[in-house]
Amino acid sequence: MRQIKSKERDVSRKVILTCAVVGENAYNRAHPSFPVTPEQIADAALEATEAGASAVHLHVRDPLSGAGSRDPDLFLDMVTRVRDRGVRAVLNVTCGGGATYVPDPEDESRGGPGTDIAPAAERVRHIEMTRPEMCSIDVTTQNQMDGDKEYVYLNSAPTLRQMARRFQELGVKPEIEVFAPGDILLANKMLEDGLFDAPPVYQIVTGTRWGLPSSAETLIYMRSLLPPGANWAAFGIGRMQLPMVAQATLLGGNVRVGLEDNLYLKRGVFATNGQLVTAARTIIETMGYEVATPDEARAILGLRPRR
Repeated sequence: MRQIKSKERDVSRKVILTCAVVGENAYNRAHPSFPVTPEQIADAALEATEAGASAVHLHVRDPLSGAGSRDPDLFLDMVTRVRDRGVRAVLNVTCGGGATYVPDPEDESRGGPGTDIAPAAERVRHIEMTRPEMCSIDVTTQNQMDGDKEYVYLNSAPTLRQMARRFQELGVKPEIEVFAPGDILLANKMLEDGLFDAPPVYQIVTGTRWGLPSSAETLIYMRSLLPPGANWAAFGIGRMQLPMVAQATLLGGNVRVGLEDNLYLKRGVFATNGQLVTAARTIIETMGYEVATPDEARAILGLRPRR
C-alpha cells in the first residue's frame, strides 16, 4: 500500500457529510419552511452546501399538493435549478420511487390504492434526464410505514440488477441504501457480479419502523458485512439523527442529516437543513475530525473531479 507523504492530504480521514434536504414521505405541515417546489428544494440545497455539506441528496414533491413525486420533469426542473445556483456539493438524486406495494386488504395478490410499482426503465428515467454524479439504489424489500399507511417497499433483485447496469452505462455512481443485513449480502453479490464499480458506497439506514435499530451495535455488525474497500455511511431517523452522526463518525463511517429524516433541531423546535448541517459539523469537529469538502468527497467516493 502506497504510503502518504507528509505534504499530501489524507482525505480518507475526512468525514463526508450528506444533507438529505427533502424526502417523499408525509411530513408535519406545520413546518414553516419545508421545501416543496423545485425552486425551494434548490434553495435548500444551496443553504446546506453553504453550511458545509459535502453532498446533497434530493427528492421532488408535487408543487401543489406537497406529496412525494417521481415525475421526471420535476426532477429535471429541480436539478437544473440546483446547478444554476452554483451548488458545489456532490449531487445525489434519489432513485427510490416506483417501489410501493400496498396490498388490497381483500386480496393481497393485488395492489390496492396507493400502490406504485414501476419497471426499471421507468424508475431510472429521471436519472437519464438529469445525469447527477450519484443516485440512490435501495437494495431492500421491507415492510414500512408512512404515517399510518402500511406498505411493502418492493425492490426485486432482477429490477435492482437492471437499474445498476443502467447506472454504469450512464456513469452515475450508485449509493447503495441497505436496511437489513441481508441487503448487504445481496449488494455484495451484485458487486461480485460486476454491477457496482469500486469503490462501492453503502448507506446504512436505521430507525425505520420495522428496520434496524439506531445503535452502535447495529453499525458494528452491519459494518462487519461490508466488502473490503467499501465507503459507508449511516443515519438515524427522527430524534436519533444527531446521535447517529456521532456513532457513525466514531466507527469510521460517513454521515447524513437533513429534513428528509428529521424535522427538528431539538424537541418542539423546527430545523432548517442548514441548521442540521451545522449541528452535525459541530459534533464531527468536536470529536477531532474534519468534514470533507465537496471535492475531497469526490476523491473519497471515486467520482470525477468537478470542473
